[in-house]
Amino acid sequence: MENRRIYMDYAATTYVKPEVFEEMKPYFTEEFGNPSSLYSFSDKTKVAINTARERVAKAINAEKNEIYFTCGGSEADNWALKGIAFANKNKGNHIITTQIEHHAMINACKFLEKNGFEVTYLKPDAEGFISPEDVKNAITDKTILVSIMFANNEVGTIEPIKEIGKICRERKVLFHTDAVQAVGHVPVDVKDMNIDLLSLAGHKFYGPKGVGALYIRTGVKIESLIHGGGQERSKRGSTENIAGIVGLGKAIELSISEMKEESNRVAALRDKLLSGIMEKIPYTKLNGPKGEKRLPSNIDVSFIGIEGETLLLDLDFEGIFASTGSACASASLDPSHVLLALGLPHEIAHGSLRLTLGAKSTEDDVDYVLEVLPKIVKRRRDMSPLWEDFIKKQK
Repeated sequence: MENRRIYMDYAATTYVKPEVFEEMKPYFTEEFGNPSSLYSFSDKTKVAINTARERVAKAINAEKNEIYFTCGGSEADNWALKGIAFANKNKGNHIITTQIEHHAMINACKFLEKNGFEVTYLKPDAEGFISPEDVKNAITDKTILVSIMFANNEVGTIEPIKEIGKICRERKVLFHTDAVQAVGHVPVDVKDMNIDLLSLAGHKFYGPKGVGALYIRTGVKIESLIHGGGQERSKRGSTENIAGIVGLGKAIELSISEMKEESNRVAALRDKLLSGIMEKIPYTKLNGPKGEKRLPSNIDVSFIGIEGETLLLDLDFEGIFASTGSACASASLDPSHVLLALGLPHEIAHGSLRLTLGAKSTEDDVDYVLEVLPKIVKRRRDMSPLWEDFIKKQK
């Protein structure tokens, strides 16, 4: 076997770009002063955090004092959801979200349901879109928050965020979006899109893991999730992750500056890869939409007669690293909740493969996947009773 390492799981995480790492390094070894300290040794860390806050704010068209650093996207999601719920429970106990959110949102909603809140889970259409009209119809006089992800992490669907935000603003209901997959890859403007709260994570756009941010529009009433000292303007306790915050700031600045050119490059590779897959592998279904309403890096397909977990192992053996919607690392046998919500039957959802491209993806990578993947699918189908049954039904 040729010693290849082709990474096609950029939606799961990205590497830290060298420019980002270089900017982070001094805050591990030299400029390590606690920003809460009064002595001058901490001045540089205060300035560094301030600079990162400005960079994040600029990237999403927010104000600097509306950015609060967290340990990642999951914390930002939990803070937005629980913080708004507990701060506004005197106004109502109803929350609207979707069936296709990240587990950070879905499990936080389940927690709130156990604590007296009611949650409406909107169903997407077959391509993963949430209807603004459905949002409008679900709002009641007890609704305190609508939370709908900006772009889906599995099938890449970019939701009509501006329209949904406009409805929420007109009905005086707060609107949060989990933009972890979107920021740094597609344009995000919290003012133009009527967004009140937004979650993001550094490791999705070539920053470090373990750091993220929550945008909270000025005037929004929210409870703290982590109580401690007076960090983050007394809203989020814990000594700041200085190096991580610096890396987040640099990474988001780089991503925004390169976004248009890089998105076009990656989308062209994605389209070539998708066209090749659909041409070379019969009975393949694209999950999610085509074109501009899909994240530029995302492909999610289902192969009839295939188990996603075995497909991943075969690809790994060939040096290709991807993911599946199936619960391959879990004791659960259930396939992706996203694909089931889109209406796929279990046996087809189980045969899903997500390929996501990024900064180091090349045409050679795409060509190699198109050489290897059809052979793997054919071999697995030849061994599969599911495929045999399917073919018999076609005759």
